[in-house]
Amino acid sequence: MKESMKPLTADQVKLGFIGLGNMGSRIARRLLDHGYQLSAYDMDPAKAKAIAAQGGVVAKNILELARTSDVLLSSLTNDEAVRSVYTGPEGAFSGARPGTVVLEMSTISPGNSRELHRLGARVGIDVLDVAVSGSTTAAEEGILTLLAGGNPELFRAAEPIFQAVAKQYFLLGGSGSGTAMKLVVNTLLGVGMQAIAEAVVLGEKAGLDRERLLEVLSQTALIAPAHMGKLARAAINDYSPQFPLRLMNKDFQLILQASHHFTRLR
Repeated sequence: MKESMKPLTADQVKLGFIGLGNMGSRIARRLLDHGYQLSAYDMDPAKAKAIAAQGGVVAKNILELARTSDVLLSSLTNDEAVRSVYTGPEGAFSGARPGTVVLEMSTISPGNSRELHRLGARVGIDVLDVAVSGSTTAAEEGILTLLAGGNPELFRAAEPIFQAVAKQYFLLGGSGSGTAMKLVVNTLLGVGMQAIAEAVVLGEKAGLDRERLLEVLSQTALIAPAHMGKLARAAINDYSPQFPLRLMNKDFQLILQASHHFTRLR
């Protein structure tokens, strides 16, 4: 790869987006709104058609998407999905041209992020892990936090893309550093939400007025911005899922695996 990469601006690159779930679809729409040419693929054709209605192009398969894109982005559910999308004869690495770059935005294990980087490098493709922190609302508003690991030059070149979808973005180090930081963040998110739930139940059992309890709790320094929306919904008994429990369970499996791995290395 050249020492200096051109910025990945809307007038310079074509994007390919794989995985149009709750987060991916919103990120893809932000990129379209910022003038990027974007082709999309999802196993559910209806999700890809929804992006087409916003001005995107529907790819028939991953190989077609990879062949026609300068930058590939993906937002997938787990390690297995990421491996299946990028590796093998039908995977993106088989179709992408040398010089293509990948911004992989899924929450996966740091080890698999590093492996994806190694496999991409073999065929001339630079992979940056760009883990996403934030809610679906933050994705819609373009105020996500991005946690990246990999090539600093690619990170700088990708800033125009980051600015379309995020309020802030950080390079944590080498490949796998972004996904490692995401596990740190989600450790606090999961444990914090559980602690808040237990504390609220304690207050209710002690006879505190629930509405007043939630109001005052939200004014304390102990409640992080990520928790404010949860308390507001709890106040009106709205427990509709903003982040599926199955995905939080998956993330905690990754957290436990990473903890076990690094403990063994000591």
